[in-house]
Amino acid sequence: MQFYLGTHVVSWLRKVEFPLFISHRRLFPRASYPEATCDWVLDSGGFSELSIYGTWGILPKNYAKYVLRYKDEIGRMQWAAPMDWMCEPKIIRKTGLSVQEHQRRTIENFLELRGLLGELVIPVLQGWTVEDYEQCVELYDRKGVDLRKERVVGVGSVCRRQGTDDAKLLFERLAELGIQAHGFGVKLQGLVKYQENLTSADSMAWSTWARYEVPLQGCTHLNCANCLKYAVKWRNSLLAVLAGKGEVEWGQGDGDLLDWQRVRRLREPYGSLTGS
Repeated sequence: MQFYLGTHVVSWLRKVEFPLFISHRRLFPRASYPEATCDWVLDSGGFSELSIYGTWGILPKNYAKYVLRYKDEIGRMQWAAPMDWMCEPKIIRKTGLSVQEHQRRTIENFLELRGLLGELVIPVLQGWTVEDYEQCVELYDRKGVDLRKERVVGVGSVCRRQGTDDAKLLFERLAELGIQAHGFGVKLQGLVKYQENLTSADSMAWSTWARYEVPLQGCTHLNCANCLKYAVKWRNSLLAVLAGKGEVEWGQGDGDLLDWQRVRRLREPYGSLTGS
């Protein structure tokens, strides 16, 4: 499984050699871009877009122009996510549309972007139940897109239930169908459960942990939410656990992988971050 470390710090593209996952929302306001020293993939920023506005505020043709610019000026882009429509209940309430309509719009956008970007853009499955995702596979089939032949297929709307049995069953089912799945925002709990059914995954969980933990020794910033040193340490710990070469160091003060109970206590004055 290929793991992409999520970051909103664009300059890391020229500082690291391991794969990164970066949102279009972080890139598009910039006048210039760093030349990448690592492979990376582009997230469309759909969850933020829909949770704030309830719709997409950019046309597909304009998004495609940005994607091509990133590909040419930054280099080493592996693929880009389409302008998909998430199906979490929060997003469904915001848009006022059905899961089926979100699926339809996701597929129509993919087809338009595939025409503009070719295989640089990947298809994404959306839904809420396992049956929803199976239906989404069928909808792609009806449009002439055989997901089994795609190098990777993004699986959306799993981030906030990534460690549940439902998510595990979903990725097992997709593997049975012969689909090479990428899990968006899959954290440690989910990766431990079903990494064998993933072709790739990304996570930016380290930044949330770092925001509510004391800075690493030697760091002078208020917290390590934007800290490359912290992110590398977290990534190395996660990969060691997944490879069976390490154990989760719950509650370790320097913040490798924190105790959720302690994080919840630290959160209380601020309220819930993600509803988890």
